[in-house]
Amino acid sequence: MEKRWTLVDAPMPAIKELEQIKGMQPAIARILAQRGISNYADASAFFNPDLDGLHDPFLMKDMRAATQRILDARKKGERILVYGDYDVDGTTSVACMYSFLLAQQIGSTVDFYVPNRHKEGYGISNAGIEFARENQYSLVIALDCGIKSVDLIRKASSHGIDFIVCDHHLPGQELPPALAILNPKQAQCPYPFKELCGCGVGFKLISALAAELGLDKSYPYQYLDLVATAIAADIVPMTGENRVMVFHGLAKVNQKPSLGIRAILEASGFQKKLTIQDLVFLIAPRINAAGRMDDARKVIRLFMETDEKEALKIARDLQLDNTDRKKADSEATEQALSMIRADQAMLQGNATVVYHPQWHKGVIGIVASRLIEQFYRPTIVLTNSGGVVSGSARSIPGFNLHDGLDACADLLLGYGGHYFAAGMTLEASQVKAFRDRFERIVRERLPEDMMFPEILVHAELDFSGITEKFFRQLKRLEPFGPENPEPVFLTRGATMVGKSRIAKEKHLQFSMSRDGKIFKCFGFNLAQKQSLLDGGPVHMVYTIDENEWNGSRSLQLKVLDLKAADATAIGPFR
Repeated sequence: MEKRWTLVDAPMPAIKELEQIKGMQPAIARILAQRGISNYADASAFFNPDLDGLHDPFLMKDMRAATQRILDARKKGERILVYGDYDVDGTTSVACMYSFLLAQQIGSTVDFYVPNRHKEGYGISNAGIEFARENQYSLVIALDCGIKSVDLIRKASSHGIDFIVCDHHLPGQELPPALAILNPKQAQCPYPFKELCGCGVGFKLISALAAELGLDKSYPYQYLDLVATAIAADIVPMTGENRVMVFHGLAKVNQKPSLGIRAILEASGFQKKLTIQDLVFLIAPRINAAGRMDDARKVIRLFMETDEKEALKIARDLQLDNTDRKKADSEATEQALSMIRADQAMLQGNATVVYHPQWHKGVIGIVASRLIEQFYRPTIVLTNSGGVVSGSARSIPGFNLHDGLDACADLLLGYGGHYFAAGMTLEASQVKAFRDRFERIVRERLPEDMMFPEILVHAELDFSGITEKFFRQLKRLEPFGPENPEPVFLTRGATMVGKSRIAKEKHLQFSMSRDGKIFKCFGFNLAQKQSLLDGGPVHMVYTIDENEWNGSRSLQLKVLDLKAADATAIGPFR
């Protein structure tokens, strides 16, 4: 699949100002300017994320009401239920809040509730409300969910149950009748940073409670490893407070992680220094696997465990869940690919909608993402769950999934989500009509030039500029994530040295020369580009990494794409 290369613009006055900073590399100045940094003070704050720069939690709307209600529950010895979603953001939120309330002896009884993905679905459920009512919980703290649970929270209120909602999803037109709603995205909330994840909002409530209880301001920092994991897994912008909390959360993960994180690392056999990518691809999938394949409550038990042997036992159980998840999503992906390749209309379509009643509901979102990697178009994967068809959707830039599903609402039993990810339910009899409608909507609304993946290029480099000093400055831009992506570089007219080889039938290994310097390169899934290397100079886009082998370190290039070195093949830069 051909990719568009787009050179990201940057304001020249900011670049010139940043280049005046002693030792500042020109390409780094350009990248900083692209990210809204224009002077020494901004650059210093960016390079040195400081926990003292976190905002006062009481700036958040309803924070005073929330802390006062919890402190009243402490004084009266009420029963408190901590309620959270089954994914990484939800379970880490619950673990942090549950741990804090127990440690501070808030409430006569504190328990937690995580809905079953397959029986209850996402968010506040009827079963959860009944659990709270039957067990006489008078206060429920909902984390990473609740902002749209208007009717269910009203039902809880009729039973004398107060709700504090800590959520980060976009509110609907009507807010739930909760005693307090903590959500920076709600109207009239003056909180300066709007992009917290659910665990981040919970962390703010913990910070406010710690202040009210007279605890040291550093007390909540013990939870930053879990907060960082949630931020990384939930794909929220890696800017502002998120970047500060991940920066220090990663330090905690590597210096003094919680027992639960240590157990996951030991069970997986991982022994290196953890990066943000490791949180996303090593820690998060094992946490998520519990809710996908079994029971997410075991994640809370892991993070609450104080016995190392028992923690390792639970972590190994999560490892087995993750193995089962890999098998289920691999089998479903292969079946889906076969279905698409056997259907010419699906191959030539603008959207992908595939249905198999036996696919595991816990992996269909992953399958949708894998199909986008193959075909790069809005994708919906459907399975049968509880007598209805349940689906998970993923999109690409240029097509708003939520708006697309709005146009299909009359065919659906229910739906929800946002621009890039959504879920829906429908009757089996409506699958064909839904597939046809969704295909038409995508064809009408998705511009043709957006049907090809785009690589954003942040700076052009000669190989002579890739030095250890440059790499050290580049590392200071971490942690990377949405809105602070890992910088991608372009080098024109590089030539291969020696021979290339293909690893595992799909990856490309080779060495490239430019400006008298040679770098080893690795192209993930670029085996089909091998012939380009034999045809003369190429343009290449890549990220820069460090390779460690037998105790020695060297810089290497992770190549994202290659194009022949002629003007017609460069692609649309701007």
